[in-house]
Amino acid sequence: MQALEIQTSRLQIRWLDLDDAAFIYRLVNDPDWLRFIGDKTVRNLADARRYLQNGPLKMYRQFGFGLNRVALRDDDTAIGICGILQRQSLPYPDLGFALLPEFRSRGYAFEAASAVLEHARGQLGISRLAAILSGANEASASLLTKLGFRSAGDYPAAADATGLDLYQIDLPGR
Repeated sequence: MQALEIQTSRLQIRWLDLDDAAFIYRLVNDPDWLRFIGDKTVRNLADARRYLQNGPLKMYRQFGFGLNRVALRDDDTAIGICGILQRQSLPYPDLGFALLPEFRSRGYAFEAASAVLEHARGQLGISRLAAILSGANEASASLLTKLGFRSAGDYPAAADATGLDLYQIDLPGR
């Protein structure tokens, strides 16, 4: 299994590793992450390493894909995550993304997600993706629409997760 490495005009995208714990700690404790994605109970660097080990790193081993670190190409500053997840509650993988507040509204999420979608279609052979988001997250809904996703209604899989919307996109073959 080969680790992911994607470069765009402004970004570099790669698999997360345990050295990203401080960045992950900051990202998952951002107020918007907590509001729209939820509390991952990451309270210190040890928790962040555990989150990485039991989440993205495990998913890489199991599926060959997962959430990826997104960084500025010029100086390798980590600005967010974007990648493909496999949830038991969905029949096909889904796109996930989040950026630190100071890097939002600059087109980075669209650039990263576009590159990840192309990788999913071209290298992973994925033909359909979902995306799950809080109905209150208008910025993410707008991004998904811009990427070509369409609303597929409510996401009812989690009994304790109310107000989640499901989006999907069909990725044409090579």
